Amino acid sequence: MIDAKKIVEAFLEYLQQRDLNRIVNLFAENVKWQIPGNENRIAWLGKRNSRAEVEAFFKLLWSATVPLSASIHKILMTGSDVIIKGDFATKMLKTGKIVTSIFFIHFVVKEEKIVEYTLLEDSFAVAQAMEVG
Repeated sequence: MIDAKKIVEAFLEYLQQRDLNRIVNLFAENVKWQIPGNENRIAWLGKRNSRAEVEAFFKLLWSATVPLSASIHKILMTGSDVIIKGDFATKMLKTGKIVTSIFFIHFVVKEEKIVEYTLLEDSFAVAQAMEVG
């Protein structure tokens, strides 16, 4: 059995490569996904429940942003739970503004698939960076 850390490390690799098919295939068909924030202002925030919705998330996010940098500071693992702490800088294509934030991602991996994904970031800063003007 592949451990949760290996699945999460694959996730980070595919995320960096923007490899949509491989990243989406890491998720279970039914997933508990949440990125809190103002969903009315930022379309990729919110809850998702299926692999198809996860795929739509990445397509939407990647069509609207360009990653500038990302650093992983810590990966903590207990059984099927993995928590990543890091930071990122991203350019918003709509405005040209750059947002920086720390982030925490919590994954739950079961049967070699991600079944739960929660991302906490400065969604207020993301929303501000998407404002024109």
